Amino acid sequence: MSDEEALLQSKNYQDQGFLRWRLVLGDSAKKEAPLEGELAIMDDALEKLYGDEGDGAGDNRAGGLGRSTPKVARWLGDIRTYFPSSCVQIMQKDAIEKYQLTHLLLEPEILETLEPDVHLLADVITLGQMVPDETKHSARQVVDKIVKELLKRLEEPMRQAVRGAIHRNTRTRRPRGNDVDWPATIRANLKNYQQEYQSIIPEVLLGYGRKSQATHQEIILCIDQSGSMASSVVYSSIFAAVLASIPAVSTKMVLFDTQVIDVTEQLHDPVDLLFGVQLGGGTDINAAVKYCERYLASPAKTTMVLVTDLYEGGDRQQLIARIKNIKEGGCNVIVLLALNDEGAPFYDAKLAQTIRHFDVPVFACTPDAFPGLMAKAIQRQAIDVAEYTTQS
Repeated sequence: MSDEEALLQSKNYQDQGFLRWRLVLGDSAKKEAPLEGELAIMDDALEKLYGDEGDGAGDNRAGGLGRSTPKVARWLGDIRTYFPSSCVQIMQKDAIEKYQLTHLLLEPEILETLEPDVHLLADVITLGQMVPDETKHSARQVVDKIVKELLKRLEEPMRQAVRGAIHRNTRTRRPRGNDVDWPATIRANLKNYQQEYQSIIPEVLLGYGRKSQATHQEIILCIDQSGSMASSVVYSSIFAAVLASIPAVSTKMVLFDTQVIDVTEQLHDPVDLLFGVQLGGGTDINAAVKYCERYLASPAKTTMVLVTDLYEGGDRQQLIARIKNIKEGGCNVIVLLALNDEGAPFYDAKLAQTIRHFDVPVFACTPDAFPGLMAKAIQRQAIDVAEYTTQS
């Protein structure tokens, strides 16, 4: 008897482990272990997306989603009802890719049914000018909701990391409330632990001094907006908006494909910024880096983050020479092959290796690791690629 047959003959249908396996087995297990009610609806939703579509013969054929708007809307409603949000996001992303349902994002009733996430936002901005007027309001609501969720997750870690890095060497024993370095303060006052109150009495407060002209930092984000970099553009825009709101940091953001677009003046509103992005087209990294050179007035206080897969469509040799000169001129240069949660990206390995020879770190970074990366960059600390989740 196979493991599958033994599992299906189990009488403990209420066991959660069994139910999970039953849903995994899908259509092949319907006769031996039928499901009812909500479980049957969940099974059908999974079968439509992940089932074996077969070759037209036999009974083992998934229903599929096809291109029917009502059918897709009902399916989206079912998965939102019966699956947790994290699963819904994965399933709708897989459905859009498998059944080429991107065109349905142009329909308001579908947009309102989707679970907002970064991949959905990337799809919306990829469509760009194709979004019809009657859908733009729904699309903007989706973008606004996702941006707010990303800011809630990433804004405070970014602020704390950058502010701490800028003021790290300006220590004071009379810090203001928001400038207290609590880990250092606790360590300095461990001798004052009061057993009676189970608390530490802080005799000395340690913290960071306020910013001065000497601590001011320049950050340039140069972002590839070719089609393959969609989610990286989303995260980069969020981080750029946060950085632009920090007084001690002067933030510039440049988007590029074969054209170079300076969006620095739009950083106060990441929603408008993302609606203006036009993903796709070729890639001229050299032209973008050349444009960014105008912002290198103080190289020793400047960090340039180039986010690209390094598939250069412009002048490759000029790009190599330009990055080498910028690095040797004192600017801190970092190349991120991706800024997302999607794992190791496709990239030009040969060009990446050439750039590494200039002591420029080249790797992919997750959004949660980016604040710490920027703190190290501002302090000019060595960046160990092995510390990051997604490595090149």
